[in-house]
Amino acid sequence: MEHKLLHPRIASASLLLALSLLVSATSWAGPKSYSNAITSPSKQIKATVTLRNGRPCYSLVYKNDTLVLPSSLGFVLQNRDSLTRFSLVKASISKFDETWKPVWGQYSSVRNRYTEMKLELRDLKKSRLVNLFFRTYDDGFAFRYEIPEQNGVDDIVVTSEESRVKFAGSYRCWWSWADYNTLEKTFYQTPLDSATHVAMPFTLQKSTGTYITMHEAAIDRYSTMTLKRENASTFKGNLAPWGDGTLVKCKKSLKTPWRLFVVADRPGGLIESNLVLNLNEPCKLPDVSWITPMTYIGIWWEMHLGIGTWNMGPKHSATTENAIRYIDFAAAHGIKGLVIEGWNTGWENWGKKGAFDFVTPYPDFDIKKVVDYGKSKEVAIIGHHETGGDTQTYEQQLDSAFAFYKKVGIDIVKTGYAGPVTPEGENHHGQCMVEHYNKVMRTAAKYKIMLDVHEPIVLSGLSRTYPNLMTAEGVRGMEWNAWSEGNPPSHTCTLPFLRGMAGPMDYTPGIFDIDLSKYAGKRQKWNDLDNGHSAVHSTIANQLALMVVLYSPLQMAADLPENYEGNPAFKFIEQLPTSWDETRVLDASIGEYVVTARRKGTTWYIGAISNEKARELSIPLSLLTAGKKYRAVSYVDGSNAHYETNPEAIDIKTSTVTKADRLTLKLAAGGGAAIRIEEVK
Repeated sequence: MEHKLLHPRIASASLLLALSLLVSATSWAGPKSYSNAITSPSKQIKATVTLRNGRPCYSLVYKNDTLVLPSSLGFVLQNRDSLTRFSLVKASISKFDETWKPVWGQYSSVRNRYTEMKLELRDLKKSRLVNLFFRTYDDGFAFRYEIPEQNGVDDIVVTSEESRVKFAGSYRCWWSWADYNTLEKTFYQTPLDSATHVAMPFTLQKSTGTYITMHEAAIDRYSTMTLKRENASTFKGNLAPWGDGTLVKCKKSLKTPWRLFVVADRPGGLIESNLVLNLNEPCKLPDVSWITPMTYIGIWWEMHLGIGTWNMGPKHSATTENAIRYIDFAAAHGIKGLVIEGWNTGWENWGKKGAFDFVTPYPDFDIKKVVDYGKSKEVAIIGHHETGGDTQTYEQQLDSAFAFYKKVGIDIVKTGYAGPVTPEGENHHGQCMVEHYNKVMRTAAKYKIMLDVHEPIVLSGLSRTYPNLMTAEGVRGMEWNAWSEGNPPSHTCTLPFLRGMAGPMDYTPGIFDIDLSKYAGKRQKWNDLDNGHSAVHSTIANQLALMVVLYSPLQMAADLPENYEGNPAFKFIEQLPTSWDETRVLDASIGEYVVTARRKGTTWYIGAISNEKARELSIPLSLLTAGKKYRAVSYVDGSNAHYETNPEAIDIKTSTVTKADRLTLKLAAGGGAAIRIEEVK
């Protein structure tokens, strides 16, 4: 069970160390004035909260370096009802310390330790109560709003969240353009004053060297946030709207997601942070024994290549015969899952209202036979629900669709929302869809079904509370390489520091057949991006390394079985875990290269990837245990490897290493290295 306490020093059952400090005469000069600071347990992060003439602000300092200057908070509600000036009712400070065990993840245990300030405020206009919460952690800072249930408050309609961040100093930043309907974007690296409308997460580096990622945690019954630049250094929170132009609609009470800042001295420190998870509630599922991380393959890539089709016809991919072929391959190589897309009727009606039937197979697919055969081979079938964005029809069939899967023996479902969402006029990332996705998550938990969500809202750590929410797309992933100019090597060197900061991503790596131009004539041209010259812009060693660098507890080896069969490099995928005891980023430069190490038991797996530039890295093996010998099997770029001219050149080497050794990694342009380091016993 997730919420197991490991620190006996924590005396109270609630783990709150009862400070509850009422505001003293020295900390405020009147009901509309207040100033106090909270520091992280290590004392390196300090947040100062002020109330000046009734307006709440916060600022942030890291190691005596000011990162955020006083930045204002508040709301505007419907009918221009400003909720921005307050008097102080009460202020309290408390400390919290626990260690909890994730059901799956990048660590087998996570420490959650912070200092919290709670301000209980009364607005000066209508005497409504509003609570503000501020937390300082050793790896960051967060705040949230709460309008508690109270007399005189019924409908709460937000037309503007007045949260701002005013950065101090000079920054460069990495970001993607924000809209309200897709997260599948490439990234920009610019000075701060060139970032205009920014999607979350948002990563910056100050000229002093400090790294920051801004994001959200616990998005529930609210809208998702973007940031709009107001001037060279100030950004305002901007919420994805409802179709009628309002932003958030609540009854009786309101609680925002946490607005958070991850802070680190090096890029890898951002990835190693657990702040997003720690800001979510503990696991609510009484039984998690059915939740199983795994590597999987799929009847999926062949449709993107044009070899097969989702809909019924002469090239239909989701046939009983083809599924059994994939199952046999998975079983022979220890792969535990198989996703099957295009099994259910409706694909020929894509884009129409009520197109998909989520319980009726095409005539050439015997779902019970396939599932039973998979079970006999210890291969779990991953079901698929493509909605085309028609959420209304999906919600009408949701219970029957999940009940059908449980009846035939399917415990994992991949969902999809590729198309304009319903009701018509609603945005993909607004509160309407937040409530839909979270309804699907909770309903799936009721049926003990794990989820892989494609075309999602941005992840926000809800997998701590509902660990059946395993992974999500929300990224310009592998499929773009099949039918567009694709993703440059720098794309995956940036992903861990942007989309990866939100949570697990189903990027679908592991392609061995790199040049895809031979498939151009086999598919109907999908769109103007389909130029007929597609390729996966990486080497094979890079593709292996991505399975370590880009975390997902459901990790897809996306290529066709025939491209894996007989290739010795596939051994690395066969042996790769998808839930870890420890994660360390050994070296990284955002957009240029990443070296990530993950441990399962006493075995370490290292993945290294490079952008369009070849480079040599020297990595110390200080993470190993002193006095032990290890066998390292390295899958590295061949001597003449290059992502454009010689992408499939790979060498496999075995050596003995110890804690005193260093790894010399020669990464080709667009290249990589994947190493398995196992203790010699």
